[in-house]
Formats: sequence, C-alpha cells, structure tokens
Amino acid sequence: MDYWLVATVIYCALAIISLWSTLRAILAPVKLNPGGISFDKTGAFTDEGRRKLSEHYSRIQGTLGFWKRRAVAYTKFHYYCVYWTIISGWAVPLLGAVIPLESDTSSKWLLVAISSHVALALSFHRGLKVAEGMKAFRLGESEFYDTYRRLMDRPDSFGETEENQITKYFIEVERIRKFIRNAETETMPSISENAEAK
Repeated sequence: MDYWLVATVIYCALAIISLWSTLRAILAPVKLNPGGISFDKTGAFTDEGRRKLSEHYSRIQGTLGFWKRRAVAYTKFHYYCVYWTIISGWAVPLLGAVIPLESDTSSKWLLVAISSHVALALSFHRGLKVAEGMKAFRLGESEFYDTYRRLMDRPDSFGETEENQITKYFIEVERIRKFIRNAETETMPSISENAEAK
C-alpha cells in the first residue's frame, strides 16, 4: 500500500471538506438574529413614528441579510486560510525532512498538494481582499445594530423631538450604508492590482 498516496488523498479530502462551511455561508439563506423588542412594539414613539421606523427597517432587512452573509463568508474563508497556512507552515518542512531524497514520486505529491492548496487559498484571499471585506461588513453590521439599539434605548441622543430623532436615525443609517458601499467597491478584486503585486 502506498501510504504517501493515501496521505495525499486524505489531505485533499480534508481541504475540500473544511471549505464546505465557507461555501454553505455563501449559498445558504441567512437569518437575522432577533433583536428584542422591535420598532412596532416600542413605547418610545407615537404610532406614526413606529410606522415610519418599521417601514424603514423592512426596507433595509434585505441589505442586512446581504451584509451578514458576506461577513460570515469572508470570516469563514479568512480562518480557513489561516488554519491551513499554519498547518502547512510546519507540515512542509517536516515532510521535506522525512521524505528520503531518493524517494518515489508519490511522496512528492503530498508536498505538491499542500503547497499548491495553500498557494491557491492565499491567492484567493489576497485577490478577493477577504480580510478587508470581512472587517468592513462586520463593522458595518455592528454599527447599524448599535445605532438601532441606541435609538430604542436612548432616543433623546438623536434629538429632542420625535421627528428629529427619526430623521437623524435615518441619516445615520444612510451614512452606514454609504460606508459599506464604499468599502465593498474598494475591496472588489482587480486583476491589474494583483498583477502589480506580483
């Protein structure tokens, strides 16, 4: 039995299986976490104010789902790359020392598989700007919910009157959406940037 070939197959299978959580995060529908009492049940605003806030939230729910999906996918792929880079960091030199110089080609395939896999993962990580995207979507999502909770808990921090509070809240949410949109376009992959980096 060729143990090197078996080890190569096992490594490749583990690499593909561990990538599944990232693919699932990209493809699966996302559920927003319940945030406690929503706008339509709060006693801090009038019926008209609650209606405006609830309608606004219903319009942004799709965006929040998109942000969460992207944040989760970027985070999972980022850690996928981190873990496999750490594993390869010690596995490649160790295998290089263990594999005899006059070995058959099957033992070399394990080194090729590990090196190629990590190089490919890191290329996608850099090309898709995963770290930047993960940070931008996670911060944007977090900032929105902080603003949402602040309006629910301390509406007076947005202004003295209900109209001012709601208007300022809408402006804050627009600012957050603009921040995410800018971050998203800045983290879009560019072939010319990747070519220059090489």
